[in-house]
This record gives sequence, C-alpha cells and structure tokens, in this order.
Amino acid sequence: MTNSSIFGTEFIKTKSLEEEDYVASLNSTERKNRNYEWQIVWRNVFAFIYLHAATLYGIYLMFTGKVKLWTVLFAVSFTLLSAVGITVGAHRLWAHRAYKAKWPLRLFLALLQTMAFQNHIYEWVRDHRVHHKFTETDADPHNAKRGFFFSHMGWLMVRKHKDVFEKGAAVDMSDLEKDPIVMFQKKTYLFVMPILCFLLPLYIPVYFWNENPWSSWYVASMFRYTISLHFTWLVNSAAHLWGNKPYDQYIGATDNKTVAICALGEGWHNYHHVFPWDYKAAELGDYSTNLSTALIDIAAKYGLAYDLKTVSEKMIRNRINRTGDGTHPWAKQKAELEEDHHHLENPIWGWGDKDMSDDDKKLAEIVHKKND
Repeated sequence: MTNSSIFGTEFIKTKSLEEEDYVASLNSTERKNRNYEWQIVWRNVFAFIYLHAATLYGIYLMFTGKVKLWTVLFAVSFTLLSAVGITVGAHRLWAHRAYKAKWPLRLFLALLQTMAFQNHIYEWVRDHRVHHKFTETDADPHNAKRGFFFSHMGWLMVRKHKDVFEKGAAVDMSDLEKDPIVMFQKKTYLFVMPILCFLLPLYIPVYFWNENPWSSWYVASMFRYTISLHFTWLVNSAAHLWGNKPYDQYIGATDNKTVAICALGEGWHNYHHVFPWDYKAAELGDYSTNLSTALIDIAAKYGLAYDLKTVSEKMIRNRINRTGDGTHPWAKQKAELEEDHHHLENPIWGWGDKDMSDDDKKLAEIVHKKND
C-alpha cells in the first residue's frame, strides 16, 4: 500500500519542470547509474525527525499521566477512522476499482482520506497503481528489493527513480479525472488537509474535555499521525518481506497476519497482488482481521456500495495449485516451474486495467450488483 504524504514527489501524467530539467541534464552514463544515485530530500528528512521526536514526547506524556485517558482513546479512534479513508477509499475503491460507491459514500471516504494526510487521492492512487503494475522494479516507488528501511520509509527521503515517473505516466488515471469529488479534493487539499489532520484532533480534546493544548498536540495530532503512517508503511515493507505466499510463491508480496491487523485487513498482500480487484483484498470467510471488508459489506447492505468484485473458488484453487507455496489448505502437489519464473503473471493494477484477461473477468464474481 502506497503512502505519499508531504514526502512524495508529485507529477500528473507529465513530470514537473524540476523533474524534466533534472532528467534532461543526465547524460547516458549518469542515467545508467541512476539506481545508485540517491538524492536526499532534506525537507522530508527534517520532517521525519520532528514527527518522531514529537511522537516520543507524546509517549512520554502518556506514560507519565500528563494527558487524559479520553485524549488517548480519541487518538486511537481518530487513527482508525482516518485509516478507513485509505483502506476502503483510496485503496480498494479508487486505486483498484474493486467496487463502486454512490456519491455520499465517496464524499465521506474522501474526507476520511484527507484526515489521514497521505497525499490527495489522485497522487495516492497513481503511486499505488504504479506499485502494482511494476512491483519490485525500479519503477516501483517503494521497491522492497532495496531493503526494509527503503520500502518502509526511506523511499520518501530520496528522489524517486526516473522509471517511476516515466512508466507511471503511462498508467491510466482517466477514471479519477472524471470523478468530481476526487478532483475537488485535489484542488483544495493543501487548505483542507491541515485543518482535518492536525487542527481538528488538537481542538476536540481541548474543547470537549479541557485537555491541555500542548498535550493534545503531541498525543492527538503528532503521536496519532506518526503511528498511522507506520501502520500503512508496514504494508509496503513487512508484507513484502515476511510471511506466506499461498497464491504465488514467485512474487515478493506475502500474507502477513500482523500487518493485516495493524492495517485493517491490508496485510493479506500475496492474495492482493494476485487478485488486486477483489474488494476484500483477502480470501477470508469472516471479518476478524479485515475490518475494511466488513465496512464495505455494511455499505453495500444499505445501498451505498455496489458492484463488489470478488474471486470465484475455482479461480483461487487454480492459482493455488499452479503457483502457491503449498501453505494454503487447498494446496496440492505442483509441477516444478522454471527457476527463472519469479514475476507475477500478467501484473495489473486492478479492475479496468487494459491487460486484465477476459478469463479473469468472466470468472470474477460481482455481488450487490446495481440494477441499471
């Protein structure tokens, strides 16, 4: 799962003038060695230093009893609420088009996503589609092959590889450009985001239960925000390094239960990279480690979400038997595959990708389908 926040480098289909000048200035030898030329973005480094120092101070306030219990509970609640804007909204709805939502739900999710401060929906989706399409290559914004730290947060401290811009420009974003809520959020993001992400959580404890403003800032704003970032980053790092691979043992993404719990169901990453258009982002029969799926199902029950796309049992069994690592209960003895087969078959970013096969579309199941 991608997180850009203030630490991302924005482009929309074409590079910024700064990026164009930079790429144009590289000679052929420099371009060839671009992989090893990490240019530090000091603004982001200093921002991270402050965030983590403030978080440590917030922890100190909590453990020394200098903040009220209601403020701590509020911080946890605010973290969960804003995370829904990422998991249910930016990720499953907008990035993968795994289901459709009526405008009241889209507006609500856009507000929650703004509260999370992981950059506006358009940029979040663009980076995430690039991640799926070119996973664990130089075009992947947080390529896990560069190690845990890079994929977790280091990628936000350096300039993006030129392949991220060049190949990312080819990813279709026309669906978001037609969504007025997404485009309005993009235009107003720099004004609305600080209010919803920092000032609102600072103000509520002070106003409603007379919390000390200093304590409220460091616990409800700084601690809450930094912790939420790390939970998101675990999907990019831990869920690409540790865990099982029941569906495709030849890709980096793994199923990691701990990450799934921390990220409201986004840790079943091996399944998700194989079937990125499944609204559940997992193969689960209940909601014990997938709160996001439960919320989508509730929304569908009341008609706010519809056309929920999921995967048939036959499709899952076929994939498990063909490329799984044998850890799935349905796994059978598999024929040996070529040693150099280590890339995901036909990588796609989600429903609607032009490279999605007709067979996958036919075998997909769509529930709560809207009657036109």
